[in-house]
Amino acid sequence: MEQLVGAQHHHHHHHHHSLSPRTPRTPTRPHPHPLLQQLPSNRFRDHQIHHAAPRALRVTPPFFLLLLAAVYLLASFTILSSPAPLLRLRSSPKALLVPMPPPPASVRASPPSPEHFELDNGRMRVRLTNVGAAITSLLVPDKNGVLGDVVLGFDSLDPYLNGTSPYFGSIVGRVANRIKDGKFSLDGVQYNLTINNPPNTLHGGSKGFDKTIWEVAEYNKGDNPSIAFKYYSKDGEEGYPGDVSVTARYSLLPTTTLKLEMEAIPLNKATPISLAQHTYWNLAGHNSGDVLEHSIQIWGSQITPVDQTSIPTGEFMPVSGTPFDFLTENKIGSRISQVSGGYDHNYVLDSGEVRSSLRHVAKVTDPSSSRILNIWADAPGVQFYTGNFLYRIVGKGGAIYGKHAGLCLETQGFPNAVNQLSFPSVIVHPGEKYRHTMLFEFST
Repeated sequence: MEQLVGAQHHHHHHHHHSLSPRTPRTPTRPHPHPLLQQLPSNRFRDHQIHHAAPRALRVTPPFFLLLLAAVYLLASFTILSSPAPLLRLRSSPKALLVPMPPPPASVRASPPSPEHFELDNGRMRVRLTNVGAAITSLLVPDKNGVLGDVVLGFDSLDPYLNGTSPYFGSIVGRVANRIKDGKFSLDGVQYNLTINNPPNTLHGGSKGFDKTIWEVAEYNKGDNPSIAFKYYSKDGEEGYPGDVSVTARYSLLPTTTLKLEMEAIPLNKATPISLAQHTYWNLAGHNSGDVLEHSIQIWGSQITPVDQTSIPTGEFMPVSGTPFDFLTENKIGSRISQVSGGYDHNYVLDSGEVRSSLRHVAKVTDPSSSRILNIWADAPGVQFYTGNFLYRIVGKGGAIYGKHAGLCLETQGFPNAVNQLSFPSVIVHPGEKYRHTMLFEFST
């Protein structure tokens, strides 16, 4: 689900300006401007030349007013470029406040800072971040009860923010997967999106939901730990129509299960919405090499075949008798050489076994640790991706992630559904609510 990571690099400039961890929380006061130091506070109220003013200021009023204007402009500029809404410019004991209209609320509320959070119920331990509402580490026991971290990720939050992460662990949106040529029409209007995976748009654009800092709406520790992240996606963001309020809630269930509930509400315009959880799994441990020895079963008897640019042709292809057939459990590496580049395909999920309105999506087994992951969800499709584009990425603890170091099972609306009438619609209207729930159930 990811093209060459290099393609992402040139987007990093979108983030540093507002999200740099080096920005001080409280502004340091600059040295006062020498001219302002010499002006007593009443200088702005009365135009009589003060006897103590330096000789340079004993000039005709027009020039003096120009000088004042220059000082005012300089002060305004300092204030505008400062991280605080208003800087006090020190003059006499009384601080001189240069009046400024308050900035709009969107500017005033500084974004939350990037942080890690932990959920632990004594059986499993999950680390998350508010950057992209991402899972950065997930520890579950093997057959001997030894905890191991089974997701690819980074120790630092920088790669999650600056676009060098290949979507490790994050929630992708506003629309997951690819949109052909970065265009779609809705209610007679054509929308042009950021093309970040030429010639297409991938996972929401160059700054999708994965690279934004979400707010923490609630955080419960204790026996049933959970955390809810919120993100407000603005009208026009990456080219998409309308404001959307998004929530992602992770909770640990009494069994060794992680539950994810994603919700999104379009506030004022119809818009496509399709979120996906993009964790890369390696059940032998994130630093154990490739996943080709894992076995997988996928409850999908058809895939949506794709063209050269990974856009579905609109057809549905039965998997039986092809290397895409995982209706019965099979080793990932057994036929991967017959699929050019590796697996990166959308499976149409069958309405098979259902549990609390969630379908059984897939079962992944690692023979070395005996860890098993069962995924349940209520989305129509799942992208099975075998980390084909990973190349020498330095991850947690210095681990090197190469090709096939992890696998993704991204439940989703179908790729390019917004341009493909034969696919289930991903359009959500104001008054409706997008919902997408997933269960990650671990056992041995």
